[in-house]
Amino acid sequence: MGPYSCSVGARRHTFSSLRELMAKATPHRSGDVLAGIAAHSDEERAAAQACLADVPLRTFIDEPLIAYETDEVTRLIVDTHDAGAFAPLASLSVGEFRDWLLDYDTTGEELKSVARGVTPEMASAVSKLMGNQDLVLVAQKRRVVTRFRGTLGLPGRLSVRLQPNHPTDDARGIVASIIDGLLYGCGDAVIGINPATDSADSAEDLIRLLDSLITRYEIPTQSCVLAHVTTQMEVIRRGAPVDLVFQSVAGTEAANRSFGIDLGMLAEAKSAALSLHRGTLGENLMYFETGQGSALSAAANHGVDQQTCEARAYAVARHYDPLLVNSVVGFIGPEYLYDGKQIIRAGLEDHFCGKLLGLPMGMDVCYTNHAQADQDDMDTLLTLLGVAGCNFIMGVPGADDVMLGYQSTSFHDRHYLRQALGLRPAPEFEAWLMRMQILDNGGALRRIADGHPLLEYGGA
Repeated sequence: MGPYSCSVGARRHTFSSLRELMAKATPHRSGDVLAGIAAHSDEERAAAQACLADVPLRTFIDEPLIAYETDEVTRLIVDTHDAGAFAPLASLSVGEFRDWLLDYDTTGEELKSVARGVTPEMASAVSKLMGNQDLVLVAQKRRVVTRFRGTLGLPGRLSVRLQPNHPTDDARGIVASIIDGLLYGCGDAVIGINPATDSADSAEDLIRLLDSLITRYEIPTQSCVLAHVTTQMEVIRRGAPVDLVFQSVAGTEAANRSFGIDLGMLAEAKSAALSLHRGTLGENLMYFETGQGSALSAAANHGVDQQTCEARAYAVARHYDPLLVNSVVGFIGPEYLYDGKQIIRAGLEDHFCGKLLGLPMGMDVCYTNHAQADQDDMDTLLTLLGVAGCNFIMGVPGADDVMLGYQSTSFHDRHYLRQALGLRPAPEFEAWLMRMQILDNGGALRRIADGHPLLEYGGA
């Protein structure tokens, strides 16, 4: 289909395909410039956005941006599309869809009812017509609740992944970070370690370490060692106590192939983890990470803008009913998101698109030291995501990941949002924190006295 045309003033702009129109309508970012697909001027971008507003949503079903025959992610999107859920939206254009999302009378329950009818491309398209406040407003309507050993995503709650990475996987260093994080009330989303080496032996040792600590103190949370999915399946075969299965995923078959995965492998991993029956409240046990620029960095974007490729990754994640999904929004570097302004915008887009598709969306609010960003930018994004109803953030000692070498959010940041926005931990974890005299009945941190049970832990 196409071409698509729109006039701005006396000048007429023409876009040869829906793929080009989507790329040109995207707010400015360095990754699309690097790919050679960005708008050449603000005028061209405005023309593309005006043109995109008139495109019927049905066009995204009829005109896949990446061919059905050559890409299994496209096949997943098309083959699992729910026509019944789409029916209330079927007559709308992208611009009318935006109006409907922002309408006072459109509720979170209505967003939930249409989620399986919304394709990633539809979500990406409408986000390109929205300001930052629009992305916040719609996302906060949509609550996505998941369960394993706790209940995540409830209104008024914000969970934290406790991220105790260590550059040599030293058990004592990891345990010290975990105890520190727990004493700050963090860890209800997951205690998740990025291992320094991707070996089954190391992964198994770390999983058993985490399981020992969680079991001893009866902590209503889950553990994860973020090794490659094949490593985690090997550890499951060995009989290790695996809670969540992790994998980074992308929005095209070729990009996922560069990660060494395909959709069948993810299904196999989920089945293996389910066979362990380790959840107490539910069976959401997959954990996925994504990030704008991953497809382009693998030369696997097919000329599609990086934000739409990112939204397509959410279709992959959604298929496996995950407990947790997060974008590591500023981690890939300034080649893809140059500065704080671009990182903030991308974080809000990712959270919005994930929630619109029905994902339990969190965010690694982060940047690398060679990006034009600083902690003030991250504080701004953190606050916006708190207002938007983000399911979880990262808790990194001092906000500085010494193993991965990037800046994220600290254990203290949850308490900033608790005080500013009244956000509390998952209910089961909150009750545990009170039993352990880490939080008082009002949710404030207690002063930890010598002899506290966690300070006596010697399991490392």
